[in-house]
Amino acid sequence: MALVECVPNFSEGRRPEVVEAIVAAIRAEGVYLLDTQMDHDHNRSVVTFAGEPQPVVEAAFRAIETAARLIDLDAHVGQHPRMGAADVVPFVPLRDISLEACVELAHALGERVAAELDLPVYYYEAAALRPERRNLADVRRGGYEALKKELGSNPARVPDAGPSRVGQAGAVLIGARGPLIAFNAYLNTDNVEIARSIAASIRESGGGLPRLKALGLLVGGRAQVSMNVIDFRETGLFAIMEALRREAARHAVEITHTELVGLIPQAALLNTALEYLQLPLEVRSHTLENRLGEVTGDYREVPFR
Repeated sequence: MALVECVPNFSEGRRPEVVEAIVAAIRAEGVYLLDTQMDHDHNRSVVTFAGEPQPVVEAAFRAIETAARLIDLDAHVGQHPRMGAADVVPFVPLRDISLEACVELAHALGERVAAELDLPVYYYEAAALRPERRNLADVRRGGYEALKKELGSNPARVPDAGPSRVGQAGAVLIGARGPLIAFNAYLNTDNVEIARSIAASIRESGGGLPRLKALGLLVGGRAQVSMNVIDFRETGLFAIMEALRREAARHAVEITHTELVGLIPQAALLNTALEYLQLPLEVRSHTLENRLGEVTGDYREVPFR
């Protein structure tokens, strides 16, 4: 059975009733709701669901439709960059489906969103139709406010599908990609410039770690380094933490705690532990639960008491 994941981000993290309506639109036979997270300061929610391709695409469409109806970006204020009510809608291949097939799903959804909801659509990452739109940050630069000013007058802003005009729901960015880890680190300071400096030093675009994106934000009165790990197999969490601690020390601050937004592949956590212990990655198969699962089909954690 082909299994695809969808991880849409919505520009609403303060009104539970709106997020509940979006989640209700996603729920359907053949769609497995895996996780929902709301963030008040970012004013953003991340919903993760999976299933066979067609039910997942249908659920994504209903979620976009609901978000576009209930979220007004003219009244939206939050720390996280955003360009749409349903801001980003990525498809991720999980089992028995290729990234290329996920690109086709993204394009099919985009055409339907443009035709039926009359929203501008931009494709990013593997689904991008133009090389300059592969990078999400490049497409979303300036956010909703810049889009309102430039759409219809700046040729670089012409959407991949849908109208060259924008309403209160903004645009929808639809993509296909591998597994991404949203990982944030909080500092023991409210000086957001320190977080921005650290982010600039560690991210790939600043000459830092490959396949890492990072921003400095002020969240809950604390400076936060907000990161997207694009490929944990190339740059793991252990390397990221080492870089964060090194840069934090340069600024005479410390990391107080970290957080995940959404879900994380199990392999990413195991790899981090193995790197810290300086064990080879093949030790992943040496876990008790893995060996039991191979012979019993039950991979659940063994609860030791």
